[in-house]
Amino acid sequence: MSSSLPPSSIPLFDTVASYREWRRKAYAEEKSVGYVATMGALHEGHLSLVKRSLAENDLTVLSIFVNPAQFAPNEDLATYPRTLRRDLELLSALAVAAHGGTRVPSAVFVPAVREMYPGGISQNTEEQKGTFVEVKGYGHQMEGRTRPTFFRGVATVVTKLFNAIEPTRTYFGQKDIQQALLLRRMTRDLLLSHPEPHNLFIVPTVRDSTTSLALSSRNAYLTAQEREEVAPVLYAALQSAKSAWESGASKAGCIQRAQAVIQNKKREVGDATDLRLDYIEMNDPESFEVLPASVSRKEWEAHVPDNPVILSGALWVRKTRLIDNLVLGARHTLGIVE
Repeated sequence: MSSSLPPSSIPLFDTVASYREWRRKAYAEEKSVGYVATMGALHEGHLSLVKRSLAENDLTVLSIFVNPAQFAPNEDLATYPRTLRRDLELLSALAVAAHGGTRVPSAVFVPAVREMYPGGISQNTEEQKGTFVEVKGYGHQMEGRTRPTFFRGVATVVTKLFNAIEPTRTYFGQKDIQQALLLRRMTRDLLLSHPEPHNLFIVPTVRDSTTSLALSSRNAYLTAQEREEVAPVLYAALQSAKSAWESGASKAGCIQRAQAVIQNKKREVGDATDLRLDYIEMNDPESFEVLPASVSRKEWEAHVPDNPVILSGALWVRKTRLIDNLVLGARHTLGIVE
């Protein structure tokens, strides 16, 4: 372990070689390994994934790595919150009762950029050299419309992390649902065994108990007033669209309802806060394609039985971009665990 790492009661590994030595022991003891991939700045959303893993696996591993490849040159790589010491304190305080005992996090993988990208890495995709992973046809919709290189960076780093960690099961949050579904497809397409596609689980979004704002590391960029009074409008807009969908409105009508909620909040805050809607859309969870504007819930469910709809949105509050989503219909068909 590098001397630059903070002290921790949990074993820390900053090289693939040192981690793999630990992983070989887990193989020899026939223990299952649950895995949670993070970029740090942990909050209760991350901890809910860890708790799930602790309950379902003999051992639980986290990675903390801010991945340069998923940030475009104009995005917030340099300012993304890095709180390793606090993250380790939060993890050290976790314990879950399971199978007659108590389980705590088993290891944390904290590689440097040079460990994950030995040949170097540029945020500009045209300058990148080496091997990258792209899930063709599934990364340009939804989040990919605004962040066209994002999923290439995510698929690449998660493939590397899966190869290094070799998890039995892995856990991702519903807040990033397109990412989770795309990664499950990737594990299937690449014939990965660690994890197998059915062992990639999606855990429901954790929200602020008062405002229902989806927890996110980027919420740290917001002022208290923005977190409490402005940012929650995205969830309110999605809920308005959901109600319209359940009442029989067309997709276009649902989107209009959601946009109206955002517009009302813009008028309310005036010039005090720069509030800009990036998108609100409804997509097929299998193809990520946009639903036809005229389709209603009744028509969709008759045409595609048991296939839910992803209602998602992104909102700028000053320079902070927030995302959220709701799944309309049979959540369990997407592997979302309750």
